[in-house]
Amino acid sequence: MPTYDLYAMDPGAPLWQVPATGAARFSWEYDEGRERLLALYQKGKDKQWDGQKRIAWDLEVDPYDPLGTPDEAISLYGTPYWAKMNDREKGELRRHYASWQFSQFLHGEQGAMVCAARIVESVPDLDAKLYSATQTMDEARHAEIYTRFLHEKIGMLYPVNDNLQALLGDTLRDSRWDMPYLGMQVLIEGLALAAFGLLRDTTDKPLPKQILAYIMQDEARHVAFGRMALRDYYRQLSDAERREREDFVIEGCYLMRDRLRGVEVLENFGIPTAEAEEYSERSEFLAIFRQLLFSRIVPCVKDIGLWGKRLQQAYVDMGVFDMGNTNLDLLMAQDEEVAEKLDAERFAAEEQARVAEVGEAIRAGAES
Repeated sequence: MPTYDLYAMDPGAPLWQVPATGAARFSWEYDEGRERLLALYQKGKDKQWDGQKRIAWDLEVDPYDPLGTPDEAISLYGTPYWAKMNDREKGELRRHYASWQFSQFLHGEQGAMVCAARIVESVPDLDAKLYSATQTMDEARHAEIYTRFLHEKIGMLYPVNDNLQALLGDTLRDSRWDMPYLGMQVLIEGLALAAFGLLRDTTDKPLPKQILAYIMQDEARHVAFGRMALRDYYRQLSDAERREREDFVIEGCYLMRDRLRGVEVLENFGIPTAEAEEYSERSEFLAIFRQLLFSRIVPCVKDIGLWGKRLQQAYVDMGVFDMGNTNLDLLMAQDEEVAEKLDAERFAAEEQARVAEVGEAIRAGAES
């Protein structure tokens, strides 16, 4: 079925065109590169995988409870609207929320694919071009997987959120070659990693857990790439140039924070916009969720050298300043371990099934 037939709201024109600016850069130095970045490039090649084969698509998903997350995660929970809903209506609301959430993941992955391709084009160093080429393939795989999950398991999509679209547009319109790194690798990918991780660790449904864990294994490399490249480059910037990047980060963080309200879903259920926004702001669960979502961004921004007073104050105002001390390397290592553990459990189960099948065949042969 065409995607347009599955949108819960009118997504507008089928194509969004962002005018490209900046130069395409070629490097004629083919034999030098940063060891850490070349090692990450090698890892990017080694860790390629097929979303059709690695994920168990035959697992059933209840579209009316696709994630199994607590109802408290829904901003309408505990309100008079929620009290009036019957079980069928609550199931439909869960479906819409999961669709909205995974749709934003999908749109973000397409944006990441475009930004990674843009980095290949514009970054001056060949080692960064090589790694970005592997990331472009990663992001294509992620978009493919989220598309399949939304089409086959939920049967509904939501248009791209206005704030996500605004940040993507700002990132792609900027002519400076480091801005796709900053907008995508640090802000959008950092926020996505935290959102994926929270869902991965709270869902009790095996298929979305697999999808999120395996995609996070890739994303951990992407954030590491952005940290390496930008840390090296930002050491050379003037104070004024760093302030410009910090202003971009501040604006982007506010956009990302406001992206996570899901107001569109409530509007679809006939709730006035002002009420929907109020419920989203008052939700204790979503307030904690929004804070935790910056657990990957704040330490990364600090690590790459953007830590001026205005930026620090913005994080104080958002209530996320203390997250600057989070150990990013530990978080990334844990993301790798979760994916590897899922693989090991799945392979063990498949091996056990094969052994049982062989044993049954031997018994059947002996009886005959």
